[in-house]
This record gives sequence, C-alpha cells and structure tokens, in this order.
Amino acid sequence: MGKVCVRGFAVSADGFGAGPDQSLEHPLGKGGPELMRWFFPTRAFRSMIGQEGGTDDRFAEAGMKGFGAFILGRNMFGPIRGEWPDDAWKGWWGDNPPYHAPTFILTHHARAPIEMEGGTTFHFVTGGIEAALAQAKAAAGDLDVKVGGGVSTVRQYLLAGAIDEMHLAVSPIVLGRGEHLFAGIDLPSLGYRVTETVPTELATHIVLTR
Repeated sequence: MGKVCVRGFAVSADGFGAGPDQSLEHPLGKGGPELMRWFFPTRAFRSMIGQEGGTDDRFAEAGMKGFGAFILGRNMFGPIRGEWPDDAWKGWWGDNPPYHAPTFILTHHARAPIEMEGGTTFHFVTGGIEAALAQAKAAAGDLDVKVGGGVSTVRQYLLAGAIDEMHLAVSPIVLGRGEHLFAGIDLPSLGYRVTETVPTELATHIVLTR
C-alpha cells in the first residue's frame, strides 16, 4: 500500500495557500500566482505546458510522478459553484490534463466520470473525503495517492490524520488574506515533524512526515 502525500504545495511566508477573491480570471486568488514562482521556471512545469528546457528541480519533478491516483477539491477542478449547469467544463488543463491517472474530485453534486486524453479520468465523489480516499487508494494499488489541493481539501485530510507526508514550497512573499493552510491546526499533536528543509532563492522547501 502506498502513502498519501501532499507534494509541491506552495504557501506564502504568512501561511496562505491561495490569495483572496478566487475566480475564473484568478484561479489561485489575487496574488496567488506569486506562490508558484519557484515552479514556473522548472523543466517539470515547462513540459506540462508543451515547452522545452527549464531548470532541474527534484521537488518539482516529484510533484507529479509516482502517483497512482489524485484527489482534488472542486475548486481545483474549476470555478463553477453549485449544480453543474452542463457537461462543458472539463477542468483548467485542456484535453490532456497533467494527472495521467484516476483523479477524484470532491463535490456535493454528482456528475458522470470524464475520460480525458493521456490516461486521466475525472471521477466525481459526493460521499466525502473518506469515500474519495478509499476510491483513490483502490485505484492506486501499491502506488502513492496525492492530495493535490486546494487549501480546504488539504486541511480536511490533515485533520483526519490521513496524510503521511507533505512537501511545502514556502514562497518569500506575504499575501495577508486568502486561504490559510494551518490556521487552528496543531501539527505536532497530529504527529507531524519537519524531516527536511532545503532553502532556495524562490522557495524554502519543507517536508513534514508523521
């Protein structure tokens, strides 16, 4: 059985994983793209958008590799709220999303699975975080499951004690407002400790394990 991981999750120096006022125009909230400045120059990101070159970064490379399934909150899938108006929206990523594995979307509104190019199938789970995790583990087999976000989804799985390992990229910016990752969460009492710290110019990489 693989692990349940968070990897490549960017937060600001003041602990926000997304800026305020998320929308179609600002999927990470206002100021949110600044969190990802460490990731954009990397070879891993550039290959995701069909470009060559880029810098080598082991944290960026590990962010999408070795996973047998993914779990995403509905906000990570798109900006639509409430009932699905139709089947037109199929995610932020075009016809070939970067997941290439079964991907389980937490939602309160049922929708048929969507098969995309490259091996990604989006499954919409209305039974809560435990149901999504059970389905993801079954799909992943011996491989790891990645909880991809957003902030609310990561918080729920942290509080449930379901995350085995978490890699954070702490960006040297402050947002002041938005979605705070750790507000009200006592990580030591949940069994988490820092096991690796790697400072770089654009982010300080911190790995937490339990």
